[in-house]
Order: sequence, then structure tokens, then C-alpha cells
Amino acid sequence: MTSKKTAASISPEEQKEEGKLFRKVLIANRGEIALRVIRACRELGISTVAVYSTADEHSLHVKLADEAVCIGPAQSKLSYLNIASLLSAADITGADAIHPGYGFLSENAEFARLCAECGITFIGPTRSNIESMGEKTRARAIAREAGVPLLPGTVSAVPGKEAAIEEAAKIGYPVILKAAAGGGGRGIHVVYSAQQLESSFDRVSSEAGAAFGNPAMYVEKYCEHPRHVEIQVLCDKYGNRIALGERDCTIQRRHQKMVEEAPSPVLDAQLRETMCDAAIRLCNAVNYENVGTVEFLVDNDTKQFYFMEMNTRIQVEHPVTEMVTGIDLIKEQIKSAAGFRLKIKRSDVRIQSHAIECRVNAEDPDTFAPSPGKITALHTPGGLGVRIDSFVYDQYKVVPFYDSMIGKLIVHAPTRLEAIAKMRQALDEYVIEGIKTNIPFHKKIMASKKFRDADYDTHFLEEFLPKYE
Repeated sequence: MTSKKTAASISPEEQKEEGKLFRKVLIANRGEIALRVIRACRELGISTVAVYSTADEHSLHVKLADEAVCIGPAQSKLSYLNIASLLSAADITGADAIHPGYGFLSENAEFARLCAECGITFIGPTRSNIESMGEKTRARAIAREAGVPLLPGTVSAVPGKEAAIEEAAKIGYPVILKAAAGGGGRGIHVVYSAQQLESSFDRVSSEAGAAFGNPAMYVEKYCEHPRHVEIQVLCDKYGNRIALGERDCTIQRRHQKMVEEAPSPVLDAQLRETMCDAAIRLCNAVNYENVGTVEFLVDNDTKQFYFMEMNTRIQVEHPVTEMVTGIDLIKEQIKSAAGFRLKIKRSDVRIQSHAIECRVNAEDPDTFAPSPGKITALHTPGGLGVRIDSFVYDQYKVVPFYDSMIGKLIVHAPTRLEAIAKMRQALDEYVIEGIKTNIPFHKKIMASKKFRDADYDTHFLEEFLPKYE
């Protein structure tokens, strides 16, 4: 364990609020999100504890935290997913709160419950919030009750293959099989006929059981040409809930987001307001606390929108919202968990600029195969409106045990076209040697006329990008 000095304390004005800030926060995560939380805590005068696996001993979040505790070997299930080790680390360091970041245990209701039993604040929504939104069929039922638009489909899980085929016939093909406990773009399978559904149902259900511990599936109409648009919400413990506008996450590969931007180039002011209202209605229905993201599909042809799911955590792509609103979501998340009343009103949210984020992955830009290894040279871009959220450094060794994302490049400019131009310049300036990255892949996206014209849907990468190579 290592110890370092903490930052200056917060202002007396902030200390007079309803809440009381934490003394020490343990970050139950790794990589760039762990660094992001460390920086926010330092600005608030809160001490930090990093946890790390043996594979992450030299990671930057370990070096920059006030204290660091090794919680196990490289395998996630023995370290970052090991609840007993995390709670023990919080206990021995005297942490009074845990920030889960995203991924790992960030949407684990049992972890939130055990934190509370140990007298440790879970920096996120309540256990009830996580349970209500984490099971997708339950979330759909709540959304329907709240008047949030849904695609045609089953509200509850189907009992088996025959029931799924029967429901699909009522809905009309194509349909999509979804894992009731899924998330993160996993547990999804599109089928175009009864024969295809019959042959794939058992396999998809088995995969869902292996991935999420729950084989239950539900059936939903497949929207063939959608945009993926999500609404960021910010809530406190006193019933104050606001929407901070939207992010467009349509550029995806195998349901995994690659490029995100705010605002969406296809939403007008009226549709934006309507979607924000729907997101808040859903939050009100479950007395939601802390930050969250309500995800929608927007039909590219009709501009009708439909509820997909709610992510009860901070998102990877939260920086684009921060850039266009000027609101620090991590600091607001921490203060909300500490009992501070939300000062921001919906009328305070002004979005008059544009931000784009590219996820930088250690992977082959053509095959997308992971590319771990030692970074032998690194130059990051800079300039007005350029932000890098990353945990790697020159001579850092990227390990093969975790997600391949090694950083996020975010740009901010007055207009979308200016933001695209800034992103192209930043990508040209970004140099990472020793490993392969997807930076060349992002360059192709930014150079695409379809992207510049915002003329695409979630199939962009498989249908359009090869035409512009």
C-alpha cells in the first residue's frame, strides 16, 4: 500500500449544503475511469484508494491514488469482480464510500446491498433502482406503465422456444431475441424467420445463461434502420431529476459503441424535449437517484423513438455530455451519493456546441483482434477543445486480460462540422507505437461523407464504411 498527500478541501459554501462529503473513496475499477474518479475526488478534497490486480501493478491509477491495495490476480473474477476483496480493501483503508465506475460491479445490486450492510456508501443509484432497471423485462413493464414508448414485444420473458415462435408471429419478423438480464450490447440476436428462431433460441438462451447467470429471453420487434440515442439523467436523493440532453451512439460494431457525439444530428428541439420528458418519467417511476442513462432507438425514417434499456451507472461516453454542458458528471455523482441537493435546474442546461468521442482500442484496425503489448512511443494530441481520457503512458505494457479500450479522444467545437475537422486533426496527431490501435479505423469514419452528412444508422460500419476505404 502506498500513501500520498490529498488535495485541498472544498469551499465553505459547499460544506453548508445538506450533504457531507466522504473522507475517502475506494475506486472499484481500473483504467481511465479509475483515473477520472481520482481526479474528481481530488478536486473535492477527498482521499482516494486504488485497487489493482497483479497485472495492473504499474497502471497509472495505482500511481496517482493516495493509497493502493492489491486485490488479487489478473483474472477479473478473482480481483475486480471479487466483492469480498473489495470490501476488505475498503475496510483496511477506512474508505467510507466506493465508486464502481462502469462495467465490473457497477450494476450489481448485491454489491450495492453489501456495501450498505458494511456501512459504506455505494456511489451510484440505489439497490432498488439497479434491480428495477437491470432486469430488462421488468424495466420494459415499468416503462410501459410510465408511458414511455416501447417497440412491440413481450413485456415478460417467454417461457420457451414455442412461446417465442408464437409471439414472433404476432409481432411480425424480423424480431430480436434479447437476454432479460443482458446489457452492454450482449445477449442480442436478430432472427428473420420462424425456422431461424427455432434453430437459434436454445443456443442464444444458453449463451445468456453463461454470460449473465440468467437464460431468460424476451422477444421484441426489430427496428431495421435505427439511430441509437441516449438521454443522460442526473438525480439527487430529494426527488430533483433533470435530463442533460442526448448522446448519439449510432456508430457501433457488434452492438458495441465506437463513436459518440452530443447533440444528436437528427434530433430537433421538440423531439429532444419529448425524449428528455420520457426519460424523467421513467426515473420518477422508480424514484431514481444519482446518474443514469436511458437508451432509446430512434427510427431513422419516422423519427419515432422507443425505449431500449436504462444503464444505472456512469457511461463510457459521459465526457461528450460534460463538454457540451460544462457539468462535471463524476463530481455531481459523488455529491449526490453524499446527500447534496442538486443545484442545477433543467432550465440551466444549455447545449450550444458539439462534442465527439472516439474510443481508442488496442486492437488491429482491420481485424479488430486485440493487440496487447508494450507502448514504445506515445504522442497525444492537444489544442483548444481536445481532451484525452487515458491511463497509458510511454513504455506502459497493455495487458491482455481486460477490455481493449486504452483511452478516449474527445473534441469540442462550436458546430458538428468543426468538431469533425478537429477530430480528424487530433487523430492525425495521435501516435501510439509498439502496439496496433484502431486510430486508422476512426480516421476512415471521420473522412466518410455518410458520417459528415449524418446519413447513417446502426448498420453504418457493415454497410457504408468499406465504400470509403
